[in-house]
Amino acid sequence: MSDLIFPKLGTFPANGDLIRLETCSDGNFATGKNGVTEIAATGDRKVEFIAFGEQNKTICYVKSAMGYPAYYPIEETKIEKPLKAVMMDLDGTSVRSEEFWIWIIEMTTASMLGNPRFELEEADLPFVSGHSVSEHLQYCIKKYCPGESVDKAREFYFEHTHREMKEIMEGRGREGAFVPVEGIKEFLLELKDMGVKIGLVTSGLYEKAWPEILDAFRTLKMGDPKDFYDAIITAGFPLRKGDVGTLGELSPKPHPWLYAEVARVGLGIDPEYRNQIIGIEDSGAGVCSVRLGNFPTVGVGGGNIESSGTKSICDVYCEKLEDVLKVIK
Repeated sequence: MSDLIFPKLGTFPANGDLIRLETCSDGNFATGKNGVTEIAATGDRKVEFIAFGEQNKTICYVKSAMGYPAYYPIEETKIEKPLKAVMMDLDGTSVRSEEFWIWIIEMTTASMLGNPRFELEEADLPFVSGHSVSEHLQYCIKKYCPGESVDKAREFYFEHTHREMKEIMEGRGREGAFVPVEGIKEFLLELKDMGVKIGLVTSGLYEKAWPEILDAFRTLKMGDPKDFYDAIITAGFPLRKGDVGTLGELSPKPHPWLYAEVARVGLGIDPEYRNQIIGIEDSGAGVCSVRLGNFPTVGVGGGNIESSGTKSICDVYCEKLEDVLKVIK
């Protein structure tokens, strides 16, 4: 079979990460019609690319378990030095915490089922990490608790989260829940020495993300993260009855908005310099988020990039952070 050619995105082998499709999953585009020359999905089928060969154009369709999908234009990316900024994911890229949050999702599903012995399957992992809380819960409801509501699941989720985070902040709780990634301190300090701005980006809600960041900086003896990072963005505050929430559940990774906001608003860098800003991610959803923001994308090992079938859309892939330094210096 022939290679898959997507203008401004790249050329991919037919037997590689991307899955060739005849039609977009929403039915709006079909290969061979209206200028469409190719359609393909990432390995986890969360994101689809539609190529218009004669127009030298590719657009991306982001599916939504919550019923609000979106299309985004794709622009060509390349790393241009000297870099102005580095944007980094939190879970998995900066702090090892994915197992903890998957455990919370697992406990939530167990509560929904009334079965304390419930366990997620390995095949579930790409769908319960890297996205929003509601996306994770919707996936579990569809597979394990059909007919149940996301609202009910969120109640259980935050009940478990509040209890466990309180335990951790008081020096108890799950051992090894938040562990700084190997080499993260040296990596961050090297960026500071280079005069590169640093933005921290997470799809996690503030109440789960901030204790992680604080705990990691205490472990590393690096002071207050608010003083260290040039910008920090989370998915905000959850919308619950009696509270005021913020935008975050329908627009997180793999949508580009968290990275776009930290770059343009948090770091104050104009889009014309986007190739001088890289995003570093260890998850498939995160890789797509950076790439759809049209920033050069650096994938790192340890997450689900390979299992989600998104490795090939990274501009660069490194196993460790120390290897990323070689790329950006």
